[in-house]
Amino acid sequence: MAFTVAVVMPLQGAGGLYAPSTEALVDLAVAEINADGGLGGKLLEAAIIDAGRPMTEVRAEIRALLQRDKIQAVSGWHVSTVRNAIAPLLKNRVPYVYPAVYEGGEDRSGIYCTGEVPALQLEPSLRWLHRHRGVRRWFIVGDDYIWPRQTAVQIRGFAANLGLEIDGEAFIHGPNQFGRVLDAISRTGSDGVLMLMVGQNAVAFNRQFARRGLQGKVVRLSSLLEENVLLATGPAATANLFSTAGYFRSLGTAQSLDLLGRYQANQGVSAPALNSPAESSYQALHLLRQLVHRAGSPEVSAIDASIDGSSFTTARGTVAFEGNQLRQQIYLAEASGVDFVVVASF
Repeated sequence: MAFTVAVVMPLQGAGGLYAPSTEALVDLAVAEINADGGLGGKLLEAAIIDAGRPMTEVRAEIRALLQRDKIQAVSGWHVSTVRNAIAPLLKNRVPYVYPAVYEGGEDRSGIYCTGEVPALQLEPSLRWLHRHRGVRRWFIVGDDYIWPRQTAVQIRGFAANLGLEIDGEAFIHGPNQFGRVLDAISRTGSDGVLMLMVGQNAVAFNRQFARRGLQGKVVRLSSLLEENVLLATGPAATANLFSTAGYFRSLGTAQSLDLLGRYQANQGVSAPALNSPAESSYQALHLLRQLVHRAGSPEVSAIDASIDGSSFTTARGTVAFEGNQLRQQIYLAEASGVDFVVVASF
């Protein structure tokens, strides 16, 4: 009998841009874990569930799998709306390793958050851009759901301590609304735009931003802008564009280079670009294995009791749990054409 993890990830919609890289790295994680004895003494299997569908369909599929005891854990990169939709189904039944960048504050039993949070990711990045690039006045643009809205609230909370001003904010439903937002950014004369957008929405925004002639005047910062979005944006639209994350393909650390080598050996040199959502999903499966081993059981109560203070070495370096939230090194990178150059670490 296998140990099956439901890997919940968007295969369509704005976040579908991450899917090829994520599936490739999930395959690598499964192969590595099984080559080293599996998970909990069983072979690991990943059941891909499309999080890009309506939530009623996603919930129904997970509920059916749980009722038939077909899954023993849940993971995968997906947005906070999906997390909040499926978390009640999992309560105290199976462990849930949630690897996406998110708004923070998740403390429900059995949910182990390994993604970046605003206080550790955006606050130091905004401070660095203020100090080194003189960016003081910001306009916040985000998709209209939990993560961008709650992140904006937190930014407003610490902006004054950083000597920053928030000129405005806009939460939008797709590229057809970008025109009015770009008009507002032009009117305010902001130094920077904080982008809280997923996948293809970020691509479309970057292209329209450049066509307006704003990229030479206004810095952009994103906490979810990875290599595939950069490639799709194109080199003509990436000037003054920054991203902050716990992982970039261009990291020169030994752990990161080791992952890149194993990935290319497994998938070939034409494999989809490594990126943060994909690497976080890969890391989540390895962390799940180690959490189960540390607890001596896949039971939620056992993992809850043993997770605090546990530390591990990953492609991101040494990471450690404080409660159910992973603490990790954060990097700030600047786009150079269609790749990233890391300029700071926090």
